Amino acid sequence: MHTHDTHEQHGHGESELGNRYISEHYYYVDIAPYPTTPWGKFSRALKRTLRGELFVGLWVVLREMFKFDIHTVQYPKEKLLVGPRYRAVHAMQRLFESGTERCIGCGLCEKICISNCIRMETRLDEKSRKEVSEYTINLGRCIFCGYCAEVCPELAIVHGPRYENVSEQRAHYIDYAGMLTPIDMAISGEQKEFDGFGAVTPHEDARVKQTPLAY
Repeated sequence: MHTHDTHEQHGHGESELGNRYISEHYYYVDIAPYPTTPWGKFSRALKRTLRGELFVGLWVVLREMFKFDIHTVQYPKEKLLVGPRYRAVHAMQRLFESGTERCIGCGLCEKICISNCIRMETRLDEKSRKEVSEYTINLGRCIFCGYCAEVCPELAIVHGPRYENVSEQRAHYIDYAGMLTPIDMAISGEQKEFDGFGAVTPHEDARVKQTPLAY
């Protein structure tokens, strides 16, 4: 008995879904047939014009035109402001005190890159210190997720404000020298500290505890 009732309910549901006119509250739109003769087409266009919709649209256009309140950004002379957490083309930072490169060649950015677009090679300099010899980012593969900037322990690699990355080649590269802040800008203080992924939180200096060597 239970199975029979279930089949009846199921069959009733299928009949409701199959019947498109089961509702009694449909509102039928009176759509006139499309005219086929030239005079019918002309009369239809004339009726639509005399209703006033065309003049309303023209009035809105003229009203906005004579306001002289231009909202168009004159690119590239003018550019919209980009938020501090916007993930644009990468940049490499320098130390403010000495202008030395922040990157220590740890390779964490290369390991965490989920699109496998970062390539890094390191070598030992004359003082047996590790330095970056080759560093490239394939912007054709990069998805700008921000993981490289977030994992960097030195806040070296960041997402800068430059969002124009147009190129004739889809898989174009960006090298280490092109990303690195010029030395004169770092010394003069023109380099801006990164404020997005992986950045130091506000008032972090007050939270840092002194080491035993400081007292």
